[in-house]
Parts: sequence; structure tokens; C-alpha cells
Amino acid sequence: MSLPAAFLAATARLIPEERRFDDPLSTLAFGTDASFYRLIPQLVIRVESEREVIELLKLAGAHRVPVTFRAAGTSLSGQAISDSVLIVLGDNWNGREIRAGGAQIRLQPGVIGASANAVLAPLQRKIGPDPASIAAAKIGGIVANNSSGMCCGTAQNSYHTLAGLRLVLADGTLVDTEDSASVTAFRASHAGLLAQLAELGRQTRANTELAAKIRHKYRLKNTTGLSLNALVDFDEPLDILSHLMVGSEGTLSFISAVTYHTVPEHPHKASALLVFPDVESCCRAVPVLRQQPVSAVELLDRRSLRSVQDKPGMPEWVKSLSNGACALLIESRAASASVLAEQIERIMASIAEFPLEKRVDFSSDPAVYNQLWKMRKDTFPAVGAVRATGTTVIIEDVTFPVEALAEGVNRLLELLDRHGYFEAIIFGHALEGNLHFVFTQGFDDPAQVARYDAFMGEVAQLVAVEFGGALKAEHGTGRNMAPFVELEWGSEAYRLMWAIKRLLDPQGILNPDVILSEDRELHLKNLKPLPAADAIVDKCIECGFCEPVCPSRGLTLTPRQRIVIWRDIQARKRAGIDTRELEAAYQHHGLDTCAATGLCAQRCPVGINTGELVRKLRGQQAQHSGTADWLAGHFATALKGARLGLLAADSARRLLGAPRLARWAAGLHQQFGTPLWTPAMPQPVQPLKWIAPAPSDKPRVVYLPACVSRAMGPAFADAEQTSLLDKTRALLEKAGFEVIFPAELDNLCCGQPFTSKGYAQQGDAKRDELLAALLSASRNGQDPIYCDTSPCTLRLVQGNADQRLRLYDPVKFIREELLDRLEITPQEAPVAVHVTCSTQHLGEAEHLIEIARRCAKTVVIPEGIHCCGFAGDKGFTTPELNAHALRSLKDAVQICEEGISTSRTCEIGLSTHSGIDYHSLVYLLDRVSRPHH
Repeated sequence: MSLPAAFLAATARLIPEERRFDDPLSTLAFGTDASFYRLIPQLVIRVESEREVIELLKLAGAHRVPVTFRAAGTSLSGQAISDSVLIVLGDNWNGREIRAGGAQIRLQPGVIGASANAVLAPLQRKIGPDPASIAAAKIGGIVANNSSGMCCGTAQNSYHTLAGLRLVLADGTLVDTEDSASVTAFRASHAGLLAQLAELGRQTRANTELAAKIRHKYRLKNTTGLSLNALVDFDEPLDILSHLMVGSEGTLSFISAVTYHTVPEHPHKASALLVFPDVESCCRAVPVLRQQPVSAVELLDRRSLRSVQDKPGMPEWVKSLSNGACALLIESRAASASVLAEQIERIMASIAEFPLEKRVDFSSDPAVYNQLWKMRKDTFPAVGAVRATGTTVIIEDVTFPVEALAEGVNRLLELLDRHGYFEAIIFGHALEGNLHFVFTQGFDDPAQVARYDAFMGEVAQLVAVEFGGALKAEHGTGRNMAPFVELEWGSEAYRLMWAIKRLLDPQGILNPDVILSEDRELHLKNLKPLPAADAIVDKCIECGFCEPVCPSRGLTLTPRQRIVIWRDIQARKRAGIDTRELEAAYQHHGLDTCAATGLCAQRCPVGINTGELVRKLRGQQAQHSGTADWLAGHFATALKGARLGLLAADSARRLLGAPRLARWAAGLHQQFGTPLWTPAMPQPVQPLKWIAPAPSDKPRVVYLPACVSRAMGPAFADAEQTSLLDKTRALLEKAGFEVIFPAELDNLCCGQPFTSKGYAQQGDAKRDELLAALLSASRNGQDPIYCDTSPCTLRLVQGNADQRLRLYDPVKFIREELLDRLEITPQEAPVAVHVTCSTQHLGEAEHLIEIARRCAKTVVIPEGIHCCGFAGDKGFTTPELNAHALRSLKDAVQICEEGISTSRTCEIGLSTHSGIDYHSLVYLLDRVSRPHH
């Protein structure tokens, strides 16, 4: 049913056009969350204020239009999708306020969970919920789903650590439980609603059988249905109301802010892995460990261990475990090393009588600790990565009473085998009896859907009826378990949930069919296709973990959305449907505005680099191979042309003045797409004049200035007027090195400019030519090679098969070769640090920050800026990507007079959008250092 014209007209008056989306590309992109369901919204609205939410809910109520709220879209049960109006959070929901020295934190719903913890980390505190998606999931979703995780259990989830809520009800009423004026006004305007909530609470508590059932259900990890424990845990109606919102999945209100009681983040931690000979002995150890000072106990069945045993970095012994083996990964945390040691002793003594097949003792060594947790965290993606193309990977999470855990695991394994899910694995949070089982499922024919239906029906009977457990422990009910809520809870509790829903959302406009549905086959409808698109991205599980690091997120598409649209285009083509309109929109949204830096691959559970797909598609469009061949063969001429272009731009600046030139260039860019000039545009660098030195006993370093360093000098207004080439050379000589340059330097290039434009063949040829020149210059690898720009270094490192070459980016060379040769006096002036994408890929991010902290007493790392979006030359040709990626930079670096980075092109965009000059790290190091004497 289409949306009412009056609603659309009123919405258009309220929300600017650039934040309303109804085109096929945008609605499809937003119609996807991490679940295996898909609904295409008719209208997507990006909201930026509470007032907008209030007015939209009033309009929705007046016109009976269903609405669904969306935070990060990492939910797994279909609760963040809609075929009506989807309301997504914009940029302005990122507020946070630390209270009582860190004992509490007030958060808006757009704050990413990991960001909240980063703010609390210096105070050794954190929020209680710790979902696996915490680096992508937002607070709004974490509260609305009552998400938990490995260490959270039930005691530290949102329900039990809630200190206050600010929410907007379905009728548009705002209430803040921490604001006395708001509470007083709400008690006056909604006295009837509060009285009915109080009465529901009284009736529930008086019904001893129902109250006992509710208490039992929430002794377990349980997110099936609405949070009925609010009715037995509280008698004050406002407390009942606020706790009902936790886990309500957007079906009762919009959560505008939450205040958490924080929990300790103990600095000392150690982990052990104990492998038991069978499931029974493994599960019998869990109640014993429950009595010990453990923060996490993760169960891994033999299949899950087998799924990761061949991965790089896994210990060999995993392969030799018996078929019935079952492991527990145990973590203990403490405020001090001595207390941690005592705890470990207690833990091991408690299970000393249990037979073990293999034991990895408690360790705080990062190498051991990280390997154990990698084993656990790689299980889910391991199944996702080996599934057949076109199938989806499903992760379900159930809770068995801990005392029945062994039988529950074995019965679940039997069920999976009986229904043919032989690739399925089981792991989970054993302390809570919470098991995740992961399997792959096709939905492309009725027989597959019927198999899934039969399996889920038996799972529901086994878990909810036979064992009295929970069908959803932490992933939320969503659409997936909505048909089974009554089976688990019984008709009396189920009627109570409907009474709450109708009291708070009488028109049924908030996320209909989520949690509560009258459709008993809802879980089998609107199943999401995952059609083959390209081998590079076919393993994508559409989880959304990639999205926070994408510079085009909120401008055009995210990596997940790029894959969603490309999958759809390919499926339509195979079906003979005209895709020209969709492909035309994809050109800008999918290809032109992708930075293609591959940060998404670092966050992706299955390692997908969406930038690779984009580069491949650009390559298919590339029409100028001849030009690329000529440029590759005459690179020195091309470099001379670049210098002349910069000289012409600088001459125009002198003639017209910077403000007039900037206006003129902006107009030309808008009209003709010419490169954008800004005051941060570099001046040209004079070609290098260098004569090979006479032999000496100084250590040699081959210095490779990137082509941008050979062409681009400082901007005209920069306080630093020495080129990067000269500054680097001087610093290396200050540290006692003899600096060597490769022969025919101006002809050399790593090939990145060619590859990023889709000319991979020319790019690879230039890279190989450069590697050969570096081998010669370094005397067959005797001398280290210093490249002054991290993107070029990364390209060379990734393409270098010759083990003789020792390639260094600025960060690695400085920390390994220069710091010990220099005496550093840190400066008082604060500096901002931008960690480039390539620095992150090279594994040098933390080292860059450490070096900056040695050089300056105050270092600012702007939150939420993972990639600057300049992407080689996109800052000139697609400047909106750079501007969007750095939209929060200026506010973040206000106290700084300088920023540092390791990429000259990135520094142009950073300087443009920050209001301060950004330079290479070597400028800062040179300024604060002198040679050791």
C-alpha cells in the first residue's frame, strides 16, 4: 500500500530533500540489514533532531503510517527493516556525557558502542553490554535489542545497568526520566497510561505462577518477547516504562538518550583454553566455573574448532583433537596482577579433577591471548567464508538452563545432522547456557524453505518447550522468532505483551510484526536473496561491520550497500530486466565516490575488500589504455606536466588572489568537473638535483620520494616552506645516514595512480619497474629503502615478491632506525594525528601515535575519522567525498596548530578541512630532535 499523499507532503515540509530518499537505489540499499530478511522501504528519512522525530511520529499517527527506526543495522533478526517508512539516524546523535567520574555515562543513540568505551577507557570503566558487533553497533540498537556479549552475562546488560532514559512515545510525547520537570509534565499528561502500567504490574506480581515464570525466564539470558521482568522488578510506573523499552526493538518508542551505570574495565586479564574429551565433561565444568572469578567462559564444539584449524596462525595441535572434543575458553580479569594470579589459582583448583585432552594455561602474553580469542572470533566468519554462493549464513542463539547444557548441546547437534546441516558449528557463552549455532541455508527454492521451517519448528520445541529455555538469548526476537513467542512464553504472558504493545502503541505504527505478530509464517516471508555478483564479494554476509570506517557513509553508499546494489544489478541482468537506470545511479553512488582504500576489509569478518570490486569495475570502464600506456612510458614528462600545472595554478593565485581563485575554481568544477583548487593546493617542487656521493663508512639508505613528493611542495600559506623531499633528506642525514636515490627517479612510480583508475596492467608494470630499480639502488637489498609516503609503500610491499628488498614506510623506519639515533625534546604545542588507510594496512597505526606522543606532549586523534576520503586525486575530482569524510575534523582539532600524517595528498584535504596545516611526520620529528652525541 502506497504512503498517503498528505503524509508525504507534510514530511517534505519537515525534512529537507537531501535527507529524504525514495529512489530505487537508496531504498534497496537501506532495505538491507544484517539479517536474512529484506523489505524495501517506500521512504527513507535521515533524522538529525529530536524535534524531527517527534513531528514525524505525530504525522505517522495522524495518517496511520508504520515507521521503523534504524541505528547501525547490525541486528540479525529482521528488526531494522521496513516496507513503509524507515527512519535512520544522521550525524547529530553522537552526544556523550561522562558523569560522576565515569560511574555513569549519558549517550545519544548514534554513538557506536566501542566509541563509548574509548571515552571511558582512561577512567578504567566501560558500558556493560559487549556485543560482538560493538565496533559497529550503535547505542540505540544496543538498548533496543538488550544486546549482551561474551563478558556481559545478564548482570551487566542494558536492562540491569540502566540509570535513565529519554524517549519519544508513539504519540510524539517526549519524556526524560532524569529530568524532574519532564517527569512532572509527563505524569500530568499521561496519568492514565501510567496508572494502567502500574495496574499491569500489580496484576502480574499478584499472579504468583506467572511472576515466578517471568523471574525464571530472566534468570537465563533471554531476549524473546518484551521485557516482562519490568513488571515484577519495579512498582513505580515510570521505572516499569523505562525498563520495558530495553529490548523493545523499536516497537514501543524511540530511544533518544540513555544513561548507563558503567562497570569496571580491569586492566589485568588472562585467558586459558581447556579441551575436554567430550561435551558432557566440558559442560559439567561450567557450573563449577560459574562460582569462580571468571569474566568469560566460551564453549567451542569440535566442529567450530575444525572450522578454524587450517587458518593462518592457528596452533597445529587443534588438528589432532578427537572427534568428540569440546573446549572452554576462559578469561579472568582483575584490578591488579597479584589478584589476577590468585584468581587463576582458584579457577584451576576448582576444575583440577576434570579430565583434559589439551590445556593451554592462563596467559597474559598478547601473542597467546590474542591467538586464543582469534580462535573463538574466527568461527562465525569461517562458516560464512566456505558457504556455497547464493546461500546465507544464519547465526541463531538460544539459552538452555546451565544444568542441562550438555544434553542441550548434544540434542542440538542431533537436530542439525538430522536436517542435513552438516557444516553447522556450535559455540557460545557457556556461563549463561547461551549457545550460538551457525549454519548455511539457501532460500532459492521451496524445498530449502521447507527444510528451514521444519528445523526451526523442532528447535523451538526442543529449547522453549522441552528445556524451558529461551529461543533468543541476545540477538532480539525480530521477525525471526515473532511466530514462536507464544510457544515459549505461553498464552497468558503473550496476552500481557500484546496489552503492553496496545497501551503504548495503540495504532500499531511502531515496527509492526517485530516481536509480536499474528502471522505464524512471518519467519518464512521476505527472505533475502544473496545472488552471485562477483567472486570478490560473494562471501559478504551483509553484517555491516565495515560501515563505520567508510568515508562515503552518509554521502552515498557504504561497502555493504555497494555489494547489495551490485548483487541486485547482476540478478536483474540474469533475469533479463533492464538495469540501465540503476547502473547509472550506481556510477556515482557506487563507483565514483568510493575511496577504494580497503579499510572495509579490516573490519570485514570474511576479509572482503569492496575497493577491489570497485577498481575491477573501473577497469572494465577504462577507455583510455593508449593514454595510460603513453603516460607509463613517459612518466618523467607526465611529472613535468604536473609541476607545470601546479605552477600555472600558483601563478593564477598570485594574479587573482586566493579567495577569487577559489571561487572561480569552484564554479569551473561545478560546471565542467575540472579539479578543485583550494588554498591548500601545493606549489610545484623543483626537480631533484643529486650526485652520487663518494663511498663512506656511513650506513646507507635508499630514499624513494613518491611521485607526489617530487611534484608537490608546501602550500603558499603554509608556515613550513621546505619541501618534503628536502626535509626528509635532511632528517636522514641528521641521523647519520648517507642518502641514496634510485637512478632515473622521475621515470619511476609505484603504479597506484594507474591502478586506482582501472589500468591495472600499466600500474603493475610501473610497480615492477620501480622494484627492479630499488633492487639495483639498494645493492641487491643490502640497504634499507625508505619511502616517504605510506600509500606507495603499501603498494610496493603488497606487490613485492623479492625477499631481498627491505621496504619501509616513514613510521616503521623512524621507529626501527631513527629514534635511537636522535635525542628528542617533546614540544608543548598540541598536534593532531591522522592515521592514513595505508598506515593502518601496514600495521603501523599505533606506532605512528606512539612516535607522535614522544614528539609532542599533547596528541589529538580525531574520533570517527578513519579515512580522509582524498583517495589519491579524488580530493580534486570528487571533493564532496573528502569534505564529507572530514566534516567533523575542524571541531576536533581546534586546540592544535599543526597536524601530522604520512601521505602528501591526504595532507592537502586535511589542511583544507581542518583550518590547520598538516605535514608529514618527519617535519615534527625534525623540529624536536637533534643527533645523539
